[in-house]
Amino acid sequence: MNNRFTRYAVIWVLLLVTLFVADSLVRSLLLTGDRPRVVAPRADLAAGERHTVDLFEKSAPSVVSVLAQSANNEGATGSGFIWDAVGHVVTNYHVVEGASQIRVRLDGGDMVSARLTGVAPDHDLAVVKLVDTRVTLTPIPVGSSTELKVGQAVYAIGNPFGLSRTLTTGIISALDRRLPVPSGREIADVIQTDAAINVGNSGGPLVNMRGEVIGINTAKLTGEYLNIGFAIPSKPAKVLV
Repeated sequence: MNNRFTRYAVIWVLLLVTLFVADSLVRSLLLTGDRPRVVAPRADLAAGERHTVDLFEKSAPSVVSVLAQSANNEGATGSGFIWDAVGHVVTNYHVVEGASQIRVRLDGGDMVSARLTGVAPDHDLAVVKLVDTRVTLTPIPVGSSTELKVGQAVYAIGNPFGLSRTLTTGIISALDRRLPVPSGREIADVIQTDAAINVGNSGGPLVNMRGEVIGINTAKLTGEYLNIGFAIPSKPAKVLV
């Protein structure tokens, strides 16, 4: 009985060894390429991709980082965009509120000091002016926000969490929202979008498919809410600025 069991055990071991050797042989001879893999060249971008790339490359040079520091060394960071060729930059009021020092990092990396020239706290808007305007400035086009449609494509450009030159895409999710501000008032006619807006995006532009600013990104719902952001429409912003 023991001899019979031993024979069966030896046979099974030999079968397993044979299978293992055969598998290795098949893999080495049949499944291994005899030539190095060729990396295919990048295919032409689809029309939609090309449009988004062109829009970003055209709009991004107008978007800046805003760094504000208070007298007690508390800091805040946000985004903004070049309003005109003489160095005015639009951002959110809550980004520069209480700041004793404001600096703006331009698209090319230059850090320029700025001074606060005007605020509209009830609309969460502020304007700062670059002290040194010898750098090349590219104002961003401003579009109309009076005939926006739910479902319209939009693009948010800014610096979320300090990550500069970030583009997110989405649609207009709703119109005519009301957004509370710390003063106790509400901003009317606010744009709701599902384009990702995070900490650091505040003050950056929300643009349409032509690269025109139709809103200023200002807030998002936190907690369990996902992809619910808000932008101040460009029409009242233009008047206030």
